[in-house]
Amino acid sequence: MKKSALWAFMLMLVMALFLTACNNDNSTTDKEKEKGKDDSTKTSETAKSGVVTFGTDQAPEGVYDPAYSGSIVDSYIQDFTMEGIYSVNDELEYIPNFAKWEISEDKLTYTFTFEKGVKWHNGEELTVDDWVFALETVADPDYDGPRFNYVEGVKGAKAKKLGKAETIEGIEVVDPYTVKITFEEVEVNNLEKLWSYPMPKKHYEGIAVKDLGESKQVRETPVGLGAFKVKKVVEGEYSELERFDDYWKGKPQLDGIIVKTIDPSLTAGAFQNGEIDIMDIKPQAVKELSALDNVRIEETNGVSYSYIGLRFGHRDKATLTNVADFDKFKSKELRQALLYAINRPAMIDAFLEGKAEVANTVIPRTFWTAAEESELNQYEYNPEKAKELLKAAGYVDKDGDGFVEDPSGQPFKISFGHYAGPAAFEGRSQAIIQAWNDVGVKTEQATGTLIEFNLYNDMKDNDDAALEAFFGAWVTGADPDPSGLWGNDAEWNYGRYVDATNQKLIKQALSEEAFDKDKRKKTYVEWQKYFNEELPALPLWENIDLYAINNRLQGVHVNAVGFQTDVHKWSIKE
Repeated sequence: MKKSALWAFMLMLVMALFLTACNNDNSTTDKEKEKGKDDSTKTSETAKSGVVTFGTDQAPEGVYDPAYSGSIVDSYIQDFTMEGIYSVNDELEYIPNFAKWEISEDKLTYTFTFEKGVKWHNGEELTVDDWVFALETVADPDYDGPRFNYVEGVKGAKAKKLGKAETIEGIEVVDPYTVKITFEEVEVNNLEKLWSYPMPKKHYEGIAVKDLGESKQVRETPVGLGAFKVKKVVEGEYSELERFDDYWKGKPQLDGIIVKTIDPSLTAGAFQNGEIDIMDIKPQAVKELSALDNVRIEETNGVSYSYIGLRFGHRDKATLTNVADFDKFKSKELRQALLYAINRPAMIDAFLEGKAEVANTVIPRTFWTAAEESELNQYEYNPEKAKELLKAAGYVDKDGDGFVEDPSGQPFKISFGHYAGPAAFEGRSQAIIQAWNDVGVKTEQATGTLIEFNLYNDMKDNDDAALEAFFGAWVTGADPDPSGLWGNDAEWNYGRYVDATNQKLIKQALSEEAFDKDKRKKTYVEWQKYFNEELPALPLWENIDLYAINNRLQGVHVNAVGFQTDVHKWSIKE
């Protein structure tokens, strides 16, 4: 199919089905919210209790402990039911939640003091033992969740993970409300990288770490610290949350919250009929929802981006390292050609209704560390430039079939993967495949079809050979440090990119000199320029976060990291 015809087809497809790419692309994320303590829980005369419904177009996986979850929908539920030691304000600064901290003169030891009287949903009081239990669990050799990178900086955590120690050396419990955490080395964001969610130790008592992620306590009867607690779950349909009267910041104003799975094509009708009160929405739903008298639309520049990952190797799970042993994308010119071949503005218009911005870096514009566009290669759509780069790198069509061979003369083909979801996902997957085929790089869809989302994540985790290139997206959280996603040995560095300069700059931006913000930004800009030149992954766009809110729902505060700040203050205005 010729390119012009393909784009016309995709535009009609998207308009006809009224669906679009997932606003957050179901990315794994750890979202912390600003939850400053508030002793005032009185409602106004017009503010009422009751139950509100949060809509989502994907069913939760049903994992209710943050240490084990990977689904954005599960994280939404957790943000109603769970809390961490710190939270994040509108300026993306980390601030105390139920713990305060002091930093030692050598910047290696943090002393945390917990608020007294904070209750778990089962009535037990929160102590530092619950947090220590969480840190020890995440560092356990039998822990099979995806959060070890949030603990590995603590002194002795790697030794425990590798089975060389029984406990984490850098943890010292002083009393039930005080604990000292010592890190391996001074890094400017040791606090931000530290796992913040305690686990209810008594609730999990007697369960082996290897069994914890699949346990009833994690998946059916969770116990949290948040304003709401899980009451009932109907798999694939809805989760019912009820008010936790002993919530430490004061009794929540709502009686409960329903998290309901709906067909995204029915969003407008659901809002109009009062079936949904709040939902993060697709860009193409904005026009229809804006016409409703009972709905307001809020949008913000968030901390998410979409990209194409490229395979460079595999992860050695025994040593927790990434090994670069796959050379298909070794040529920088090839990688640059692949990005020049993609018409990113056209894709944003076709699949995101313009509600995104082209990205040339993987640090979103929201962050103070983001490089100016003038400092980055723009990679504007230029298929002829792509062909020139391919030819210069030795990728030429030697047999006349319209597709290039590699520099050694062997057939060259890319297997590209994309996960399943709304109908437009098929369109954008085919747009990328077609763009690369158009410049002579033969590309086929991995497995021949879009891949179920959870299976897709498993394939990435296990370096499946079918995913040579793959569509991905991240919601970064509030910390601009990219080491957890792009560090040489990062677990979530799914392309397994390993590069000495990459690691040097990432470490430099976290070193003691980085306590000077100007120096830290300068290093991050240098890292972004290097990433932008080398392209170990292909940045596509930054999403604009969109929320539809029923006017009867009051107290919702939207910022760059989400919409669930101080949910105990949510109320209904009749």
